[in-house]
Amino acid sequence: MRILAVSDKVVPLLYGPSLRQTVGQVDLVLSCGDLPLYYIDYLASVLDVPCFLVHGNHAAGAEFEHVNPYQRPPRLFMDLDERTIVARGVILAGLEGSIRYNRNPRFQYTQAEMWRKAGRLAAKLAWNRLRYGRSLDILITHSPPAGIHDGPDPAHQGFESFLWLMRTFKPRYLLHGHKHVYRPDEVTVTQYGATTVVNVYPWRIVDL
Repeated sequence: MRILAVSDKVVPLLYGPSLRQTVGQVDLVLSCGDLPLYYIDYLASVLDVPCFLVHGNHAAGAEFEHVNPYQRPPRLFMDLDERTIVARGVILAGLEGSIRYNRNPRFQYTQAEMWRKAGRLAAKLAWNRLRYGRSLDILITHSPPAGIHDGPDPAHQGFESFLWLMRTFKPRYLLHGHKHVYRPDEVTVTQYGATTVVNVYPWRIVDL
């Protein structure tokens, strides 16, 4: 299982005719947020694979609406926020948004609000454990967990509830975006218990 995970930045190398040559054969596209729908639609359509997403904190405005110059109906993307699904044998779940740092009412949450969202998702993950023998393979989020790949500034603090979800349900991966990477020495892959936490900014191939 090869997964193309993307977040936060439209990459010209992917948004062009060399997409297939660049990424090779993939089975799923996962978006960790803050990307326009025309970009996600292009990736999923050219690669002809299912696509799942969560929204980031900037997912508002005309640039995140679907642009369809060829009048082709856009592909349907499943928003995984507080949802879980099995796609090609992989159990996925998602949580959208970032820490609340201004008055934008959409896609920003306090720690307490994200704890409540995580609690609602946890009930579904517990059912997965009974049904499938495991709770979760990949958790996709926009923000990082607290203390892992997050930043000291108010807008890039991670969520404490994500640490609890990883300890409790032990997904193989937590994929996130939000924290842009500018230095080659910045840590983007961290092991936390049974879970590999990956900052996918701006794109990454994940082999499951």
